[in-house]
Amino acid sequence: MRLHQTISPYLIVAAVIWSLFASSGAHGQSRAAGYQAASLDRANDGRLVLFNTHTGERLDIVFRHGEKYISSALDKLDYFLRDHRTGDVRHFDPRLFDILSDLTVSVGHPGGEIDIVCGYRTPSTNESLRAHNTGVAKNSLHIQAEAIDLRMPGIDTLTLRKAALALRRGGVGYYPHSDFIHVDVGRFRQWCFDCPASVISGD
Repeated sequence: MRLHQTISPYLIVAAVIWSLFASSGAHGQSRAAGYQAASLDRANDGRLVLFNTHTGERLDIVFRHGEKYISSALDKLDYFLRDHRTGDVRHFDPRLFDILSDLTVSVGHPGGEIDIVCGYRTPSTNESLRAHNTGVAKNSLHIQAEAIDLRMPGIDTLTLRKAALALRRGGVGYYPHSDFIHVDVGRFRQWCFDCPASVISGD
């Protein structure tokens, strides 16, 4: 009886430790499995070639095999898209990566380099940008890691905007004077910041 009383606490501790490791692994798997691939071409791998305009970092990565997202690749993308001002990292909705990949195909440059202008923003960073800049939303989806601002070298941003709108997979913003577009996984909508009437009317 004494032996049983002595061993039981150790067994309990071991069980708790094992369950923590198991749940941690399951979380990583469930994150990748919790989304359905949104790419136009689910038969092929999803690949991105990215350049971070703030950190100077580059990333060439396969983030999806067929319809299955790759957890380790998503983690690398999350870090690459971190708030460069604070270093904070947040998990991105991987459907955004499908949008980026499909954009390169839509403009005739599959696998082409994408310049990242803005990825994740902490609430404090967003408030700071709002205080010093116009065109920054109070409840920006950048705070939720559900939006990315970008441009593509050699591709006119108006062409990129039209391609993003044709995908109809979320919000599309156009900032011609800063030479980038915004894409997100929210409801489908569009806006154009400080644009000429010809662009606003769809010409």
